[in-house]
Amino acid sequence: MLKQYDAETARQRLLKRARPDEMPIGQSMLDSLADIFGEPLTAEQAVSRILSDVRSNGDSALREWTRRLDDLDLRPAPVSASRIQSALESIPPAQRRALEVAAARVDKFHRRQPMTSWVTNELGGTLGQIVRPIRRVGLYIPGGTAPLPSSVLMSAIPARIAGVGEIAVVTPPSRSLAGSLSPADPVMLAACAISGVDEVYLLGGAQAIGALAFGTETIPRVDKIFGPGNLFVTLAKRQVYGVVGIDGLAGPTETVVIADDSANPAWVAADLLAQAEHDVLASAILLTPSQALIGRVQVEVARQLEHRRRAEIIAASLGERGGAVLTRDLEEAVQLANEYAPEHLALSVRDPYRWVEKVDNAGGIFVGEHSFEVLGDYVAGPSHVMPTGGTARFASPLSVLDFVKIVSLVALDEGTARALAPTAAAIAEAEGLEAHANAARLRARQAA
Repeated sequence: MLKQYDAETARQRLLKRARPDEMPIGQSMLDSLADIFGEPLTAEQAVSRILSDVRSNGDSALREWTRRLDDLDLRPAPVSASRIQSALESIPPAQRRALEVAAARVDKFHRRQPMTSWVTNELGGTLGQIVRPIRRVGLYIPGGTAPLPSSVLMSAIPARIAGVGEIAVVTPPSRSLAGSLSPADPVMLAACAISGVDEVYLLGGAQAIGALAFGTETIPRVDKIFGPGNLFVTLAKRQVYGVVGIDGLAGPTETVVIADDSANPAWVAADLLAQAEHDVLASAILLTPSQALIGRVQVEVARQLEHRRRAEIIAASLGERGGAVLTRDLEEAVQLANEYAPEHLALSVRDPYRWVEKVDNAGGIFVGEHSFEVLGDYVAGPSHVMPTGGTARFASPLSVLDFVKIVSLVALDEGTARALAPTAAAIAEAEGLEAHANAARLRARQAA
């Protein structure tokens, strides 16, 4: 079930990255696209068609694509405030308490993130930066077979702390494991109530991204779109970038566990299964120099899998995108992790802090076996929206800074402007921009 690799083979197979548009798409999906559109199309082409239709036809396009893709006839409309509040009051008390505890920790963590406006008079006159919240944002919250109220908390609470004026959530109608559709998941709506979301729309897929980017008769356009989704959502975000801002291009979720022979094999196996449970494209990878640990984890994976409700999804994920890599030592394990740049990196080793300073690329580092990644998913405090697909090489987890803009303030005094003008003119002439140089020299002459 959990295949074993040596380090070099893992580099070529298990740890090899693919671009979002290179993610495998099955023949059944291609056949489905051909049926829906009446001709063979790539996923990129299909998304382009949907976005164009939404841009041109607004609500009618949203309704049509929801009918065709989700088999659900829903008129685009915000979920009423009373319905959202009643959802909060209707969920089991234990669920509500859990959401409220998680929300409080997420709130407290993100209030410590700096958003500082400042000015200085040390460079002549006044220079500085002004922090302004984004006016309106759209949060795409995945739904389908596993609605994610935790993603509401992890996205909306940082936005609210940042001072965003309007927070709109789009989320697909929920679908049970039996395949039946229901208009909305009460726990999702309850999370929206707790997080201070302003608007909720039951809408998914590329058409939801189009609605947020272009606006429709019912859904006002946003300034920036956040949130992970499937391949079609990711491609749609890429296509609308520039019309609106985006937080990034999310790929399938991923966890790397670095472990030594001190690790609890049952816990390691449980963490790998928890990651693989998300979907068949999720990656759950163990890096360890201990052959004995690999054997024990393989046994535990097989044993625990028998009791998991989403066993089919877990098995497919582990079989295609998961594995155990036998490394030369922990140094090589960390090196492989840095090359892979995982969304989540768990250090299940002796003296884990010794290795924290050697980690350069990871969305989040989970230090020691008591800081397991599932706590990060729900209640630890930092947002669980983290960079995937190797983007942890240059990107960061979602934070309040993603929901604000920095505006530079330039208010130079006359003497400083006169002193700097010749320098500006010299650089402008080097660039061949004579009008720039003239503007600088003109101010300097008049000031004199």
